Amino acid sequence: MSDIEIARLAKMTPIIDLAREKLGVPAHELDPYGHYKAKMSLDYIESLADRPDGKLILVTAISPTPAGEGKTTTTVGLGDALNRIGKKALICLREPSLGPCFGVKGGAAGGGYAQVVPMEDINLHFTGDFHAIGVAHNLLAALIDNHIHHGNPLNLDPRRVTWKRVVDMNDRALRKIVVGMGGLVNGFTREDGFDIVVASEVMAILCLATGMRDLKDRLGRIIVGYKMDGKTPVHARDLNAHGAMATLLKDAIKPNLVQTLENNVAIIHGGPFANIAHGCNTVIATRAALKLADYVVTEAGFGADLGAEKFIDIKCRMAGLNPAAVVLVATVRALKFHGGLVKDELNRENLPALEKGLANLEKHVRNIREHFQLPCVVAINHFTSDTEAEVALLRQRCEALGVSVVEARHWAQGGEGALDLAQAVVEQVESQPGRHAYVYELEAPLWDKIKAVATKIYGAAGISADEKVRRQLELWTEAHPDYPVCMAKTQMSFSTDAGTRGAPTGHTVQIREVRLANGAGFVVAIAGDMMTMPGLPKAPAAEMIDVDEHGRISGLF
Repeated sequence: MSDIEIARLAKMTPIIDLAREKLGVPAHELDPYGHYKAKMSLDYIESLADRPDGKLILVTAISPTPAGEGKTTTTVGLGDALNRIGKKALICLREPSLGPCFGVKGGAAGGGYAQVVPMEDINLHFTGDFHAIGVAHNLLAALIDNHIHHGNPLNLDPRRVTWKRVVDMNDRALRKIVVGMGGLVNGFTREDGFDIVVASEVMAILCLATGMRDLKDRLGRIIVGYKMDGKTPVHARDLNAHGAMATLLKDAIKPNLVQTLENNVAIIHGGPFANIAHGCNTVIATRAALKLADYVVTEAGFGADLGAEKFIDIKCRMAGLNPAAVVLVATVRALKFHGGLVKDELNRENLPALEKGLANLEKHVRNIREHFQLPCVVAINHFTSDTEAEVALLRQRCEALGVSVVEARHWAQGGEGALDLAQAVVEQVESQPGRHAYVYELEAPLWDKIKAVATKIYGAAGISADEKVRRQLELWTEAHPDYPVCMAKTQMSFSTDAGTRGAPTGHTVQIREVRLANGAGFVVAIAGDMMTMPGLPKAPAAEMIDVDEHGRISGLF
């Protein structure tokens, strides 16, 4: 059966009952969205502050390929398996974006028998969080142009407005636009553009905020542009925008509770991409889960060079989180792709290609253990095309690295198929819990922080940028010496060339543009040709999605 067919057959428990039975959350602390979705109140989360924290497990992956790796599926399967072996476990996932749902990637609710449900709701509008983020972002954009139209008392330079607009859809035609055309009544004509919602600073702020007061303060700190002198920033608070923006986000900031196919509670909240944003679920959700469970399994977007690095250097640093271990997801198929095979050849045994592609996995393992200084368990996400010889080779190479490796079959068997993985994680955590390290010191100049990520994590020889970018980084280093960096780079390679597979070394990471996310508290460095508004593929998934006269959806994956 397809993922959506499996999800549709799920026997769900009303989420209010499930949260009370499994986590002890009182019904009056939850706001239900129908029978199977609910938001948890911030007051209740604050009441948990004195409870001890559980163990935090990060699930990440090798560099993504068209063959798929199954990071979300593994997160769900591991969470279900931990509950099966008697551990009180919660999973914390990110919300899917509509862009990839209707583009090439599909949804983000897991797959097979390791899914979160209701799958259709989660992958589509869910509880409206992304819509609220998009509206809050675009309210600020409207207030900027309205301010300029009505005399511009702040003396904001229309040529130096840095705040774009957003929409939660892949639409390359909106990357660069002109607004205010049609005469004076329509405002001041200027260049503008769109990003996808998950690249919005408002999304990053929601994911890093610790509560409503912090959310509002961060929104007020957003820099929307600069005055005519070219130096003085104009903030959202100068436009009196942050109060209305926070009002639009008053429900979006509350974590969402759903369930797995095995009726275990899952929290899904926030959803920035890890290739153009920091790629983690919300701090509020993770902190709440750590108070409610003994084990919390969370994911970070794309490969460990992006999502895991930002999880450590941005989220853990800002929120004071302490991960205990990392699960690195790999598939035989994906490693053969990194070894040079095309997608149509991946179902046939090819040990030389696997041998070559293993360089990608080995680089990620070294990064996790040497630079993040965390224990690592490799999860082989099983496919029916995997051969005994291929799995044996993979095991041999992992054992040579001194890292635990487990074959997991959660896609086909649910939590039962991930029992060995759960046992390996528990043994690792109980015997040697991690004490994570950061890739760079926070006091280092921004240029050096970017260089540290590029050389240590990506294997690059160095970084390059034009004089304008370097000067901007120098100015921001003086103004914001304690800001981490958020790298925007292709997820498909350690380099900035999406077509370069394996574990390249000696390349140069070219920094094309830098952006200050002052409310979020970091600097975005855009590398190579990375776009913050994706485009649709030649045959987008939207062409296959349909709904019948009874409201049953098909084609969603």
